Amino acid sequence: MPVVPDLGPHGPVRRIGSRTFDFSRQVAVMAIVNRTRDSFYDSGSTFDFDPALTAVRQAVALGADWVDIGGVPFSPIAGPVSEQEEIDRVVPLVQAARRATDAVISVDTFRAAVAREALRAGADAINDTSGLHDPTMARLAAAEDATLIICHSKAAPLAKLASPKYHDVVAEVREFLLDRIQVARDEGLAADRIIVDPGHDLNKNTHHSLDLTRRLGGLADLGYPLLAAVSNKDFIQETLDLTKDKLLAATTATHVFCILQGARILRVHDVAAAVSAARMTESILGWRPPSRTGHNL
Repeated sequence: MPVVPDLGPHGPVRRIGSRTFDFSRQVAVMAIVNRTRDSFYDSGSTFDFDPALTAVRQAVALGADWVDIGGVPFSPIAGPVSEQEEIDRVVPLVQAARRATDAVISVDTFRAAVAREALRAGADAINDTSGLHDPTMARLAAAEDATLIICHSKAAPLAKLASPKYHDVVAEVREFLLDRIQVARDEGLAADRIIVDPGHDLNKNTHHSLDLTRRLGGLADLGYPLLAAVSNKDFIQETLDLTKDKLLAATTATHVFCILQGARILRVHDVAAAVSAARMTESILGWRPPSRTGHNL
């Protein structure tokens, strides 16, 4: 049976920007658009402004509910990007995206100053993959009434953690997230503004990420919507020994498994495939009626 998240006393319905989601029966698809030269997936194809804006529009046209805009790669081997350069990359794109769509827009950053400028340019949410390494990020989210994605990540931003060790990866991720949630709540952030991400592959090896996926249901009862960022990740590539351009089927399978384990937001590269997989899974579970019927009627 699928895991139905217990989203606590604040309930499953979330208003994020101008969109409303009922996470008891709905999966949001978040499209990734990175203005980086060294993205592991697209090798910088959306670094320039015009291709990036085109990617935003295409993602929304394909059914994305959400667009996540970033300007700095997570990888510690990527080239350095200054705070001002990151602002120059993401803020104009956020402004243009806001004019183009009412979909949720988030900024993928670990810098509070960048997040502040992006929110003021029209972003609705902050995707902080550093695990609130800078606690002022939560204070900012509270002050701006923004949604905040809290991600598990043990190392400091852009720092390499060699050979990470876990006794029980799910239990330790859970403990970390609960601690960071408390930090955010202490800074005044409302409970219905928090989303959690267990951080597949972030300071984790392939065995850790597989175990985390297998037991993802153990994080679905934290009381907050669960985001799965598994798209084309190294753990999928290593598990199947495939090149990164051959991972769509395996990524889609992993997306469906994560939904059944309680994930309600998918952060994805291939929007069309993820939307189809999410909507079909919703329909099989009885959450969404067919778009049309006629067969044998």
